[in-house]
Amino acid sequence: MRIRRDNDAMHEEDILLLAKVSDALAHPVRIKIFQFIMQQNAQMQPVCNKDVVAHFDYAQATISQHIKTLVKSGLVDVKKQDKYSYYFVNVGMHARYADVVKKFIRQGL
Repeated sequence: MRIRRDNDAMHEEDILLLAKVSDALAHPVRIKIFQFIMQQNAQMQPVCNKDVVAHFDYAQATISQHIKTLVKSGLVDVKKQDKYSYYFVNVGMHARYADVVKKFIRQGL
């Protein structure tokens, strides 16, 4: 008898990634900010904090806290240049998260 290895099994690393990124995306404002950064990156436009503040009707401190959460989750990378911090979507993390979500959904079926 052969034992089949389940390639769709979620490992602890996958579960932690799913929780961390889902938590970062659990707030509507963070989803909007993440989407804005993605759109600007797709148009090859640099995005700094003042760009995000100008686009949304939120205080600069609020924007900074939400971006900090997105950066901690790994969804957004920061590159410092002079006195500005520029934000970029971490495409690798975004793809990993999508894969883990698919794996999670398949397990429930």
